[in-house]
Amino acid sequence: MRATMIHGTRDIRVEDRPDPEIRLPGDAIVRVVASCVCGSDLWPYRGVREVARPKPIGHEFVGVVEALGDAVSTLSVGDFVVAPWAVSCGVCPPCRNGVQVACEHRASWGGADEDGLPVDGGQGERVRVPLADGTLVPVPGVSGVTVPDEDLLKSLLTLSDVMGTGHHAAVAAGVGPGRSVVVVGDGAVGLCGVLAAKRLGAERIIAMSRHEDRAAIARRLGATDVVAERGPGAAEKVRGLLGGVLADSVLECVGTKESMDQALRCTRPGGSLGFVGVPAGGAELPIGVLFSKNISVGGGAASTRHYLPELLEDVLSGAISPGLVFDAVMPLEDAAKAYAAMDERRAIKVMLVPGGSR
Repeated sequence: MRATMIHGTRDIRVEDRPDPEIRLPGDAIVRVVASCVCGSDLWPYRGVREVARPKPIGHEFVGVVEALGDAVSTLSVGDFVVAPWAVSCGVCPPCRNGVQVACEHRASWGGADEDGLPVDGGQGERVRVPLADGTLVPVPGVSGVTVPDEDLLKSLLTLSDVMGTGHHAAVAAGVGPGRSVVVVGDGAVGLCGVLAAKRLGAERIIAMSRHEDRAAIARRLGATDVVAERGPGAAEKVRGLLGGVLADSVLECVGTKESMDQALRCTRPGGSLGFVGVPAGGAELPIGVLFSKNISVGGGAASTRHYLPELLEDVLSGAISPGLVFDAVMPLEDAAKAYAAMDERRAIKVMLVPGGSR
């Protein structure tokens, strides 16, 4: 099969790899119909995270089940499935408490790397998914015969990571009816955070963006205002928009020191911060600021598997269309171009389609 490999800084190659096989009774083999590049994939691509050796990359995909281990009981060959970014057993205490990213079994079943990701990588033609019963979510009414159209496919693909992650930020920040919300970050997760805030009933949603194309999508997804300023100027702009006060809830969707600083500046005393940006060098939480302003903080790595059923229902009903965050579609063989486009901010998020999958 063909699969995307990262060899080092800005060195992405699509290469031949052995087809995955069932290794454990709980495994599934999924033929990938669509995958994508995540903002967190850019950290090793940019050299922020060291790549010690060439390895497969990618953790967001949807596809069709081709084979199942003998112990899998909730899936059938031919099911069209969404694969959350982290594998999980579904039965251990963390999984039962909705924190599947902390699954106690994900690293001990011979099927996931140290981050809980499928070892075969999501940006390829096929993936072996361990712990398939607890991980994969079948899409009702869709199968290998009735592959979704492109618009629905994009929205389903967001459920593997970015829509669930944006939703996690909103939930962690206490977003609800009547709340004012600031979203720091105009990548796919930030834009999905805007949509999540809208879905949860926020009254004012302020998207932080200096890029008109991204700001336009933010408005389509529910942003009532867009702020281009940064640092202290951003907080003052927010204060002006909200009648002299700062935001009730702030979603931090980047992961840098600067984005965290901006998020805290925009949070009112007694407000809530939900952070989901994968931490880059220098990102930290200043305890003194949290203490003095009584800011509640929640978030972290999103258990997108936990949110998938409710978000899937809304996608299938047409209530939400998170697929709008995809502004480019490329063949899998152009994965290196997809990474470059996102790295250079020429694309918000790129969907990759293996040849012959659709």
